[in-house]
Amino acid sequence: MGKISEAGCIHPQAIVEPGAKIGAGTRVWAFAHVLPGAKVGKQCNLCDHTFLENDVILGDEVTVKCGVYLWDGIEIQDRVFIGPNATFTNDKFPRSRQYPERFERTVVCQGASIGANATILPGLTIGANAMVGAGAVVTHDVPANSIVTGNPARIVGYVDTAVKPSLRSKESTEVEDSTVQGVKLIRMHHVEDMRGDLCVAQWESDLPFTPRRVFYVYNVPNVRVRGEHAHKECHQFLVCVSGSVSVVVDDGRNREEYSLDRPWIGLYLPPRVWGIQYKYSANAVLMVFASHLYDADDYLREYDAFLKFIGS
Repeated sequence: MGKISEAGCIHPQAIVEPGAKIGAGTRVWAFAHVLPGAKVGKQCNLCDHTFLENDVILGDEVTVKCGVYLWDGIEIQDRVFIGPNATFTNDKFPRSRQYPERFERTVVCQGASIGANATILPGLTIGANAMVGAGAVVTHDVPANSIVTGNPARIVGYVDTAVKPSLRSKESTEVEDSTVQGVKLIRMHHVEDMRGDLCVAQWESDLPFTPRRVFYVYNVPNVRVRGEHAHKECHQFLVCVSGSVSVVVDDGRNREEYSLDRPWIGLYLPPRVWGIQYKYSANAVLMVFASHLYDADDYLREYDAFLKFIGS
């Protein structure tokens, strides 16, 4: 390495233009080029053949692997990993020597990882701790903690999520507690008969609350994700009466995924639990019983706001 100072270590064959801000402990390797307006935090690692334009912000402990170019309007928050040759864009309709008044902002939130050769379209937000698979083409915002792959990128799972087996027995009512606070997987009483099957649940004795509202979700394309919110006060009970759907529950400390694939299996979600539904089968019908009438103010629709709410 070349010069060593509070600004970090800069290879003699790297170019850091005057005016660029480089945090303590950051390493800038050979053939990297940082333009004057760029801001780079502490303990970052800019590998060979990387480029940072003027209006670029990097937080602390960011790793940018070889062949990554970061253009005006891109913000990378703390502890983000960007794999080799990942491609960022900042103009949906580029023309030679024609520039927008302001480039769309792309934000990669703290702890996220971008796989090698992934392509990120402009103006998107990659949520905290999300993981973008190698070669993915990201055309929409990526929710916090989600894993996306493919072209176009779709959610295929969630990081640090324990996948729980489905209850298969149908003989009697049974409750299985979750590591997610208050969540319960409930097996309702089910009877098979040559004339047709029957499933029964009695409110208060079998289930945790008496519902005031019911709605059902159907005709959801497999690539779509629903839910992605929590409630401040409302309790919910989810039953997939046809087909199958996967439900992710999260209390801010633990995260689990359940497959609802039997009409006698239901999942109880208390308030203050983040819920996501995805992997809908073609014939899925998800019925949801709610303890409260609809109230828009009861919803927490941003994951950061949810974490702040339960922390308070």
